[in-house]
Amino acid sequence: MRLLVTGATGLLGSTLVARAMAAGHETVATYHRTDPGIGDDRTEMDITDSGRVAAVVGASEPDAVVNCAAMTDVDGCEKDPERAAAVNADAPGELAAASADAGAALVQVSTDYVFDGRAERRYTEADDPAPLQVYGRTKLEGERAARKTAPDALVPRLSFVYGRHGATDELTGFPAWVMDRLETGEAVPLFVDQRVTPTRAGAAAEAILSLLEREAAGVVNVAARSCVTPYDFGHRIADRRGVPEDRLVESESTALDRPARRPSNTCLDVTRVEDRLGREQPTLEADLDAVL
Repeated sequence: MRLLVTGATGLLGSTLVARAMAAGHETVATYHRTDPGIGDDRTEMDITDSGRVAAVVGASEPDAVVNCAAMTDVDGCEKDPERAAAVNADAPGELAAASADAGAALVQVSTDYVFDGRAERRYTEADDPAPLQVYGRTKLEGERAARKTAPDALVPRLSFVYGRHGATDELTGFPAWVMDRLETGEAVPLFVDQRVTPTRAGAAAEAILSLLEREAAGVVNVAARSCVTPYDFGHRIADRRGVPEDRLVESESTALDRPARRPSNTCLDVTRVEDRLGREQPTLEADLDAVL
C-alpha cells in the first residue's frame, strides 16, 4: 500500500510514517515548514493551499491519504479562529476531493474534543458531538467536510495523544512534561477534575494501518482502554520512573484562566475499534511500558 501522510513532522504523522515503513508500505510524507526526515518520499505541502494539495496528491498516486495535519493548540485556535477553520475545517474537504480524484481512501484524524464532556459515561461513536471551543468545532467541521465528499472516509477520534516521535524517538506530550518536572525537582500540578482515555501515538498508528487494511470506514474511537485523570496518569508515570510521588500536586482545570473551555470528561468507548480489529486496545499501563 502506498500512503500519503500529511503533517509528517508532528508526533502522530511521523509515527504513522515510521510504522507504515516498518510494515513494508510505501510512504509519501508531506510537511508545511520542517522536513520530517522520514518517509520514502518527502514534499512540502500547505494543506490550506487547495491547488498544491490537488497537485501533490495527484502526482503521488497514493492508495490512501492520512490527514494528520491540524492546528492542535486549543487556546491558539480560540485566538485565531480563521486560521483554525482554514486548517481544521476547510482543508479536510479539499483533501477529500483530491483523494477522490486520485482514487485513494481517506483517513481524517479527529479528536475527543468534539464532545462537551457532560456525559457521566464513556462516549461512543453514536453520541452527538457538542464541542465547547473553536478547536473542537473546527475539527468536527473537518470530519463532516471530509465525509461529505468521501462518505467512506475513516475518521479515528483520538484523545490526549503522547508518545515517541517517529523520526527522533523523542518522548513527546504529557509524560515528557511530567518527567521533566519530576527530574528537576519541581512540583507537578495535575488535574483531578478531568478524565481522559490517553492515546499512545504508536498504538494509534498501528490501529489506523490495520483499519485501512480492513477497508474500515466511518468514525472510530482510538484510545487506551483506561479512563483516568491527569493526576492518576502522573502517578503511574512517577511509579515507573521510581520518582517520589509527593511532588505530584492535585489541581483543578477550572482554576486556570485559559481562552478555551475544556470538557471535563472525554473518555472514549473503544468497543467498536476492538470489534473491528479483533483485539483489545492496550491499557494505559501497557502503553506506558511501551514508551518508558
